[in-house]
Order: sequence, then structure tokens, then C-alpha cells
Amino acid sequence: MTERILPARTVSGVLCLPGDKSISHRYALIASLAEGVSRIRNYSTGADCGSTLGALRALGVEIARRGAEITIQGRGLEGLREPAGDLDAGNSGSTMRMLAGILAGQPFRSRIVGDKSLSRRPMGRIVEPLERMGAKIQAREGRFPPLEILGGFLRPIDYTLPVASAQVKTAVLFAGLFAEGETTVREPARSRDHTEIALRQFGADIRTGPDGASLSGRARLQARELWVPSDLSSAAFFIAAALLLPGSELLIRDVGLNPTRSALLDFLRSAGADIQVLTRVERNGELAGDLRIRASRLAGGVIEKDLAAALIDELPVLAVLGAASDEGLTVRDAAELRVKETDRIATVVENLRRMGVAAEASADGFFVPGGQRLRGAALDSFGDHRIAMAFTVAALAAEGESTMAGAGAAGVSFPEFYGLLRQVVR
Repeated sequence: MTERILPARTVSGVLCLPGDKSISHRYALIASLAEGVSRIRNYSTGADCGSTLGALRALGVEIARRGAEITIQGRGLEGLREPAGDLDAGNSGSTMRMLAGILAGQPFRSRIVGDKSLSRRPMGRIVEPLERMGAKIQAREGRFPPLEILGGFLRPIDYTLPVASAQVKTAVLFAGLFAEGETTVREPARSRDHTEIALRQFGADIRTGPDGASLSGRARLQARELWVPSDLSSAAFFIAAALLLPGSELLIRDVGLNPTRSALLDFLRSAGADIQVLTRVERNGELAGDLRIRASRLAGGVIEKDLAAALIDELPVLAVLGAASDEGLTVRDAAELRVKETDRIATVVENLRRMGVAAEASADGFFVPGGQRLRGAALDSFGDHRIAMAFTVAALAAEGESTMAGAGAAGVSFPEFYGLLRQVVR
């Protein structure tokens, strides 16, 4: 699918966005292990979270869906059944990594596969701790999908992550649900804590601290009724559009404001962005609120070390803002971008160059010069949802018409993106 994008004068209006992808995955996975019926409202409509539901159904979990509301008949810790065939994670690394933690504790053999893009993404960081706990895992070349998992009796471990990763932390904690004793995961830097919050909501015996979390295994989980806040990473594209286009003002309702995800708003404000949190509410342990964003002149800046890890999903759209900023944007310590759905360092730099920006790639990041006038171009998502959406936003601020090849990739996380964008573009 190729999308034609015309320059926009401004964006304005009020938006309600789909549910947070990270939280949706976790609620569905934990609800499948709980006892009773869980109801989840504002569940993500993206294909990735649909892959999680499909895999759970293949494991015998009954799931009903009406739009963005799902009900899950939990099967308890010991109720999943051996699948008849492969479990398909599609494009979703989250599904593959987190589900692997659950499958490690099952008394049967299973195999998780993914699409061409996912099959190139490394999984060694989950294989190593899960094997230490007692699972037997076969991976292509020892670290690439598909993953064939023979689960069973698991030992608790005290594990220190080599790099901060919420998905690896989650895989180990999920495996810890099936181990007798206490499983501890330590982090070199704080990662998203949606898993810890969700486990506590379902009644798990979990303790958290500044450097990680500990969980007592074999605790019974109880079904819940839950609401998912709107996805801040999806909101980032609309935030960027409002900041870029003169005279813009957007109100985005019920956006997730979890403190471990606040780096985006903090960084943008430090660069001069006019972003206000108008309301705050806590539901099911997660903060949410309404955001008002107004067009702003940005200074630019440097993203490195822990900040790079915290902003890893938002770096493509921040690169677009960097081109329009006064000082440009330098990104370091973000080698993880190389092993996302695409090599995002390469795809960000390629699309910026097509728009006339002399961006430069490095081994672990990129440099985007500031003060640039973007020109319309033939852009390409390269099959990556975040690249598609980031450079669609760039095209709105460009001189001349642009096209986005592979725009349908946005459906992985945000199928409503183009429709909602048309509602606010003026």
C-alpha cells in the first residue's frame, strides 16, 4: 500500500487513540493464566496484539472480542494445552519473547514462529535465562526464530540483565510464575514496569525496587476487569505533527503517563516543546491523562546512554523533529535500533536523505542537522510501522507532495493512524 501525502498547514482537534500496545500484550497473557473471566477495555487494535490473542487461542484459551473490548476465560497456571501446530507471533517480538517465558513452564513442546522480519531479530537474550531456569530451547543459529521450547519444571533464578529490556525482564518473570521459590530480575537501568504493575493487579506476589523485581512462584492469579490507557508511543506521531506545523494545537485524551515512559515528554519539554498534562488519573495502577500540544520551536539536543534506551521506540520520529530543530539531533548508544523491525538507523537516515537532509549514520546512532527544510520525496517504510508513521509526519511538513511505500505497515501497532491523521490535518 502506497500512501500519497500532501503538505499540511496545521493540525488541530481532539483525539482518542487506541490502547497501549505494551500493556495490552501483558494483560492478555496474564489473564490467560488467571482463574476466572477477565475483561479488558481499550485493548490495542494493532496486528501485534492480535498475534498474542491468536497464540493464546491456539493454547486453548477462550477469547471473545468486540472491537476494542476483549474477554478472556483464564485457564490458571496449569490449564494451557499443547498446541496442534506452530504458534504464530507474526511481526511481534513482544509476543514471541513474553510468550516464551510462559511456554518455558509448560509440560509440553511448542514452537513459536514469526514473519520474515521477526525471523531476523535476535532472541538470545531470552534463551539464556530461560535455559538456566530449566527450559530446553532450540533456536536457529542458537539465537534466531523460530523457537522450539520444551518446558517443564523450572528453577527460580537471580538474574542480572546484561542490558535493560522490559521484554526480557517479562519473559523471566513470567517463567518465574511456574517456579517453586523466588525469581529475581535485576536491571542495569530502569525499564518499563508495566509487567510488574499488571502482575500485581492480578494478585501475583511481586516486590519491586529501584534495580529490579522479585516474584514468588506458583501464586494463584485472579481474573480482573481492566482498562488500557492510550498508547504514548502512538501519540508521539501526533505530538510531533503538532509541534512541527505552525499554529497547531491538539488535545489527546487518556494517554498513558507511566513514569517509566515519561522520557519522551521530558525530553521534548527540555527542547522547548509546549506540552501540558491537563488531567491525571490512576486506573489499575497505571497513570493516564489528557495532553495538550501546541506548535513549538525546538532546540534539538543529544540522546545517549539511559535516555537512548528509554526512547528507543520514539527515536525515528524524534529524528524528524531534529531536522526541524535549531541545533539538530545526535543519537548515541542506540545500537538496539539495528535489530528492530528494520535497521532503523539505516532506514531513518535513508528517508531523511531522500527529503534533502544530510543525516549521518554511526554504528550506534545517527546525527541529524537542524534548521532543515524538508522536501517532498518518494519515501519507504521498508515494512516498519514506526518508520511509516514517522516519515508520514515528516511529509506533512515538507515542501511538495510525498508518497509512502509500504504505508500499511502502520497496522502492526496503529491501524487507525492514517484515518485519524486525516481528521486533524487542516
